[in-house]
Amino acid sequence: MTQRPVRVAIAGSTGSIGTQTFEVIRAENKRHPGSYVVTGISVGRSGDAALAQAAEFDIPLIVVDDADARSEVAATGRVCVDADPTALIDDADVVINGVVGFAGLLVTTETLRSGKRLGLANKESLIAAGPVVQPLRSTPGAEIVPVDSEHCALHQCLRSSFDAGREVARLILTASGGPFRGRSEADLAEVSVENALQHPTWKMGPKITVDSSTLMNKGLEVIEAHELYGTPYDQIDVVVHPQSVIHSMVEYTDGSTIAQLSMPTMKLPIGYALAYPNRLATPFGTIDWATLGSLDFEAPDRATFRCLDLAYAAGRRGGTAPAWLSAANEAAVEAFLLGNLRWNQIAEVCEAVLERHDGGTPHTVEDVIQADQDARRIAEEVLQR
Repeated sequence: MTQRPVRVAIAGSTGSIGTQTFEVIRAENKRHPGSYVVTGISVGRSGDAALAQAAEFDIPLIVVDDADARSEVAATGRVCVDADPTALIDDADVVINGVVGFAGLLVTTETLRSGKRLGLANKESLIAAGPVVQPLRSTPGAEIVPVDSEHCALHQCLRSSFDAGREVARLILTASGGPFRGRSEADLAEVSVENALQHPTWKMGPKITVDSSTLMNKGLEVIEAHELYGTPYDQIDVVVHPQSVIHSMVEYTDGSTIAQLSMPTMKLPIGYALAYPNRLATPFGTIDWATLGSLDFEAPDRATFRCLDLAYAAGRRGGTAPAWLSAANEAAVEAFLLGNLRWNQIAEVCEAVLERHDGGTPHTVEDVIQADQDARRIAEEVLQR
């Protein structure tokens, strides 16, 4: 009996996660022809790139957010075109959400509401909208498989447990330490944007690279881990691991620690989400153990990299506090990248905004967006001071 191909929808198909998803599918279909078919993609305004993807993979549907780009794609008559970001969900078995920002929230909520598997790379879905997303996870058939190296690692490590609720002692997220590992607060008083963008391990966009340099990225991942796995914050730890080969670990009550290792690549988490609960036949991130060398670990410097503990504080506060922190951080990082804020003031802005948190709890996507707007307004006030 021939197995039916896995039907994949890719939201944000021309971004980093989207293009790497195509690379994974291309490699897997070369090894096992017809294993994956792409039923729909979505883009913001990159119509030409989306048309090229549709031509190569015979994709019948393109969702385009920008009205002008949508008209141009529709005018070709080559594919079905839609404006609704959820239109690509119905015909898919798994939806990869690689959309950046709040534009990805609707894809997350509607995929789960439809009882589908969600390969989630959109951070806002859990950091800012966790209280809205959580109830939808109980929909029959709905499941989140994280497309993120650390949370994918935890997902894999937790599969070794018979009863994770009873057996897990700690989740341990690994952090590269970013470009400023080992530097003191005094050393970092006048670092440049160029300095902050020199990540030693991963090649990422400017915003997330700056977040890595402040350890805010790891702090936000702590919030995501709590939302994904329900583990209390007191049982989620961070350890600096410069080689970025161990992507995270789970320590169990009997003292055993299970770790997931691979060379740094986002294709492994993407492939894991596509094939789950199975695994791809195509290897990504394979380790050459004879040449790997040492694996080092150290505690994070929480005094210098204060954003880590700010994230813990926002997560423990709950409600819209993580959304406020995320918004404040985005505003501060943007100001830093524009040369209007010093690197060590990013944490100060975030702390000032959190101090004014209104204690709200979001019930809808609109509530989350409103919380984001409120926090950005306050962040702008802080920045102007």
